[in-house]
Amino acid sequence: MPRFIRPSPSCAAWLAAVLLAGCATPAPPPPPARHVPQVAEMMSAIRAAGERESSVIDVTPLGEPGVTALQDAAHADTSAGRYADAAAKLDQALKLSPDSPGLLQDRAEIALRLQDFGAAESLARRSWSLGPKLGPLCARNWQTVAELRQHADDSAGAAAARKGVGECHKGAVPRY
Repeated sequence: MPRFIRPSPSCAAWLAAVLLAGCATPAPPPPPARHVPQVAEMMSAIRAAGERESSVIDVTPLGEPGVTALQDAAHADTSAGRYADAAAKLDQALKLSPDSPGLLQDRAEIALRLQDFGAAESLARRSWSLGPKLGPLCARNWQTVAELRQHADDSAGAAAARKGVGECHKGAVPRY
């Protein structure tokens, strides 16, 4: 009569584990990492939106000399990478002219550079609400909102803001 070798309990457990491992489904691959735009990328997109907007209408109100001097100094600070100094100068200018759409957008862009994203979006939206709703400033307003919504992983909000960028354009009246 043939003799069968009875496996030990630990050997049986190991054999069962090997057999079950062959039946297991592999884990699904992780979802692709979403691209979170960096501040420099966002600023580049905002500037480009304003530069490529070629509406027939471009409203640029005359500035007060004191406000203009502060704004120019803030632009110099921005160029030198001194964003906190630029913010302070723009805050001073906004005390003198609190409803200036251009100042509000400049301050929104500095807030973005300082990674104060909530303030940046709020300032850009306020600039748009007070501004001409056409032309380069309008495009910068909406592109700021689009970049911030994209950064917040709000695809619907980013798409709506990009639509706003397109609505800033006013084409020329056809002449025949």
